[in-house]
Amino acid sequence: MTDPISHQTRIAQSNGAVRSTLDKLDKSKGTQSQAEASKASAPKPSQGDTVNLTNVQQKIKDAPDFDRSKVESIKKAIREGNYPIDPKRIAQNFVSLEKMIQG
Repeated sequence: MTDPISHQTRIAQSNGAVRSTLDKLDKSKGTQSQAEASKASAPKPSQGDTVNLTNVQQKIKDAPDFDRSKVESIKKAIREGNYPIDPKRIAQNFVSLEKMIQG
């Protein structure tokens, strides 16, 4: 009869032995470069899976550019402590966000 802890210890020890054997084999090969080894060990994507990002790409192109000078002026006002903060408005926005999240 074995307890779970000693069983896990034996598994860890056997994994360590396997790992050291694999390390020795890798060192003995010496001809395979690091990049080739990582390519060989990386999982290969299945041929049936595809991703189509044309919709996302179009949304990015259609997005309006931001006003860099306005962003910089807001950053400056925050740093200097001059940016107006309306706690009531912030609270109302949090409430509407919570309602949107809850459905």
